Amino acid sequence: MDIATAKKQIKETVNAYLRRDDAGMYVIEPQRQRPMFLVGAPGIGKTAIIEQIAQELQIGVVSYSMTHHTRQSALGLPQIVRREYKGLEYDASEYTMSEIVGAIYDYMEATGEERGILFLDEINCVSETLYPSMLQFLQFKTFGRHKVPDNWVIVCAGNPPEYNRSVHEFDIVILDRLRELDVEPDYAVWRQYAAEKGIHPVVTSFLQAKPDCFYKVESKPGGGKSFVTARGWEDLAKVISLYEESGVACDEVLFSQFLRDEDILDRFSVYYTLFEKYRSDYQIGRVLDGEASLEVSNRAKDAPFDERVALLNLMLDALAVQCSKALDQQRLVLAMRDALRAAKPKLLEGQTVEDAVLVPLREREAELERKVAAGTAAQEFTRGENLFFRKIRSIAGTCAVEHVDAGAAAFAVVNETYRKEVDAIEPLVEQAQKRMANAIKFVEECFGSGREMIMFLAELSTRTVTTQFISHFGSDAYYERSGELKVDEARENLSARVRDLTAIMDEIKEAQLLETQALDMGSAAGMGLSDSSVKHKKQEGE
Repeated sequence: MDIATAKKQIKETVNAYLRRDDAGMYVIEPQRQRPMFLVGAPGIGKTAIIEQIAQELQIGVVSYSMTHHTRQSALGLPQIVRREYKGLEYDASEYTMSEIVGAIYDYMEATGEERGILFLDEINCVSETLYPSMLQFLQFKTFGRHKVPDNWVIVCAGNPPEYNRSVHEFDIVILDRLRELDVEPDYAVWRQYAAEKGIHPVVTSFLQAKPDCFYKVESKPGGGKSFVTARGWEDLAKVISLYEESGVACDEVLFSQFLRDEDILDRFSVYYTLFEKYRSDYQIGRVLDGEASLEVSNRAKDAPFDERVALLNLMLDALAVQCSKALDQQRLVLAMRDALRAAKPKLLEGQTVEDAVLVPLREREAELERKVAAGTAAQEFTRGENLFFRKIRSIAGTCAVEHVDAGAAAFAVVNETYRKEVDAIEPLVEQAQKRMANAIKFVEECFGSGREMIMFLAELSTRTVTTQFISHFGSDAYYERSGELKVDEARENLSARVRDLTAIMDEIKEAQLLETQALDMGSAAGMGLSDSSVKHKKQEGE
């Protein structure tokens, strides 16, 4: 099976094992919960899917590689304890807590996560001294005298013997207590994952043109291994992105640290040089702005398929960046809206910015730190939270500079900043929609409605960022070409979001009215009077 199918199987199993009935008892008794055993070549994503499952289910994960564990570290060390039996005292040996089981309790203590996955990697590489204890562990979830908590599901992983000389093949007695999942590398599945993650286009376009280079492990004639893995491609793509952003040159020396096969290394190095030339020659920014020159259009029309694929990926990557800006801004506004709603009554009743804004912010920062430590915070979520934290602290700093600490005057500063952030959404959305329309028009003019257009539209609907953007804000150009969704539905979705923002703006106007009333009262704002107090004072004045 492929890694996506394995992930689905494990996720469904974890849900089933953690499920309780109306009496609070496990539907599948813990002793009947067979550990999952994920078997596959190195670097295909076995560890990655466990982390993804934990994040998606919002449960903990504790990972251990079994290769370095001895019998003592896994089962615990013997110690002498004093016992009494029917009035007779005697000394007995007892094992200390297993390092592995102890790590679970340490994790629960540090993060507050009571449920999770115990992931034991390279389980079939355990030492000879520990091997006899595996049967007890797999059947009873117990190392020595200490049991893995019932609300923790065990998932194991290992490599087939041909990839690791340390592998011990399990006998039938052990295998009969596992649920084995045999996983094979699958480029089509990884390509879907790469599109969702926004993997650098030089990697995706290269593998799209040369899928045979995706995964390779073979023995060298003189000894050793020649290999390229999915993990290597993803790590290389991240480094290339970082180096290019920093203005650092990427060359064969860098690529060789991730691509451990000379033939694939040579082919990718040549392709990267061509890719850089495509990026320079095609001037993607001008294409997306609808200003592509006749020379660029003619070159695209005459380009071989490999070059066309690279061009499409360059445009898709640039569109993803543009769409991401609009989505990030929307998430920031929504987070600020919720914080503003909570802070509004506190500020107008006289609480300081410290108490009304910064104290809740610190609580939210602490919660994020807990989730990051627990491994349940996705990267996108963490990034959005950090952007929100910076903006709120910036607002608090503005209040300090303007010497407003509470009341309607402080709320007005917060409101003003929020209004600017709301106003920033529309230009970003319009620019992304315009660039998407220009890109689709360029593809259509150069390649017609053939495979290039189908590929481009399919990628737009596959990549997480562009899919979210189209779903949230719509794209007439996309819907008109794809024919799969109705423009009216997209417009209705966008109209609903506009209505939500309008409601928020109404709240702002109400707050501004309160501010005006407070300022009319002279000292009312400085005293931090509540809404009802301001109205009462105004009535008395009348």
